[in-house]
Amino acid sequence: MNRTGPTPPQPEALQILRARAQALARPPESELAPQASVEVLEFRLATERYAIETHYVREVQPLKNLTTLPCTPPFVLGIVNVRGRIVPVLDLRKFFDLPEQGLTDLHRVILVGGNDLEFGLLADMRVGVRSIALDSLQPAPATLSEIGAGYLMGVAAEGLVVLDMARILADPAILVHEEVKS
Repeated sequence: MNRTGPTPPQPEALQILRARAQALARPPESELAPQASVEVLEFRLATERYAIETHYVREVQPLKNLTTLPCTPPFVLGIVNVRGRIVPVLDLRKFFDLPEQGLTDLHRVILVGGNDLEFGLLADMRVGVRSIALDSLQPAPATLSEIGAGYLMGVAAEGLVVLDMARILADPAILVHEEVKS
């Protein structure tokens, strides 16, 4: 009996087919090594969009019953009572020398904490929570130099400025050590 079909594969051809099958069975590179990302809370401050890592955020509240404090630096907006805790509120616009727009009923206080500190950050508007790939962050452009590169993790492609809360919380300039002599 004479066969007229394909001939059985040779041992070399079998090795090639096995190697191809194993390569196709492997997950793609992107699934093997997930991109390092950071979850951030995005908010508006002046005309810019900013974000901070969510693990520093305790909660977000409307700005209510703000009490101003005398003899404090301009970036200390005042204090608020949050369920019996007195929390200072900082205005990053003044800390970073950004243009001010005045206070409205829409302002929010983002309560942040770390390094045994807790304070509120004034935000014009809370936008939402999202993840950003760390490798997508670019260094701050020259237009943001007045903020200081030391306070930034970087800038996302769409212009979102990601603040480095670890550096802000560790900065001694954020602490007020003033005494009033009478």
